[in-house]
Order: sequence, then C-alpha cells, then structure tokens
Amino acid sequence: MSAANPLSGALDVEWCVVPHHSRDNAPLNGIQPRWVVVCPLGRLQPERGVAALVDGVQVAVFRTHDGAVYALDNRDPYSGAYVLSRGIVGSRGDVPTVASPMYKQVFDLRTGACLDDDAVRVATYEVRIADDQVEVRR
Repeated sequence: MSAANPLSGALDVEWCVVPHHSRDNAPLNGIQPRWVVVCPLGRLQPERGVAALVDGVQVAVFRTHDGAVYALDNRDPYSGAYVLSRGIVGSRGDVPTVASPMYKQVFDLRTGACLDDDAVRVATYEVRIADDQVEVRR
C-alpha cells in the first residue's frame, strides 16, 4: 500500500509489513531477511534523505550527488530522536556522510560509523535499485 510518508513528507513510500530481524540482520524465528521496496528511485532527491518504515524500523535512505543510495537506522544515537533522514548530506574527503540535525555528529553513510566518536555506530542496511525501485534488505 502506497501512502504519503508522515516521517519525511516523501510521496509513494511503500509501507511494508514483513518479519522482524535482529540488529545484526540475523533472522528471528527462522525467517530469512528479504528485500523490501521503499520508494521509486525518482523520489530520492540527490543530497537529501527520506525516512521509511521498514519492518517496524525507521530507516533513513539517502541518495548522493553521484547517484549512490545508502540506508541507515534513522535514530540519532546521541539525542535518541529519529532524525538522521533530515541530516545534512556531504562528505569528508572521499567518505559520503550525513550530519545529524540535532548535535551535528557526522556518520559515514557506507558503514554507519560516527566520524566524531570511534565508539559509536548506527546500523546500516543493504540497499539496491531493482526495476527503478529502491529496496532495503531487512
């Protein structure tokens, strides 16, 4: 079922009900992870993020200026707020990043590592484009 996404304002985000998985993406109850459609690729503006509810988890999905797409947990580990999708997309050297809109910590979009604190990391999710649809693996 497609609907306007109240978390990001994006349109046509696919709301999905699929089995839950643990943080390390290991299946719970013997159910294997699978790809979940989030939105059409055209809905992702370069250098912007959107939030999507995937398997009951808020996921921040980003498209960078070079067309790469990344997915992270939307929860800012410093503030506890679900706001990373509204962060500032940029880079540090060759590393694509997002800066939290709360306290401005910067996270590597590829790994989820906080570039300001080696002890902190947010979950990342595999993402792919299939038939012009953005899919996240949960």
